[in-house]
Amino acid sequence: MLRVIFFSLLWLTACQADETISGYADRSAIYVLTSLNGDTFSANATLSFPEPGRISGRAPCNVFMGSQTKPYPWFGTGPLTSTKRACPELKQEQAFFSALGEMTLAEVQGDTLILSNEAGAEMVFTAQK
Repeated sequence: MLRVIFFSLLWLTACQADETISGYADRSAIYVLTSLNGDTFSANATLSFPEPGRISGRAPCNVFMGSQTKPYPWFGTGPLTSTKRACPELKQEQAFFSALGEMTLAEVQGDTLILSNEAGAEMVFTAQK
């Protein structure tokens, strides 16, 4: 009997839907940052959701990856790991990582992903497939 209960619980756990943003965003898309706090973001920065609870992307100089475990519509990253290359867009990279770390809400509207926080900061991304 205990064995049946164990396997039933294991099966239920395996069937749970992804409640993070990766369960709502297009996981095959790469989201390109188009604006940061209302201003056009001229450097290249992307965000993607390769698997449940994970994020990855390219900041203007470096690639990064990390976790995102808060349930949608909340957003927050765990520790991010990234490469450590310098480039002429280092100032934009710092702005990107700083803003990404401050985002607390996510909204997916078709091909648009909006990350925001209660202070009014906003990052707008457009999906490219």
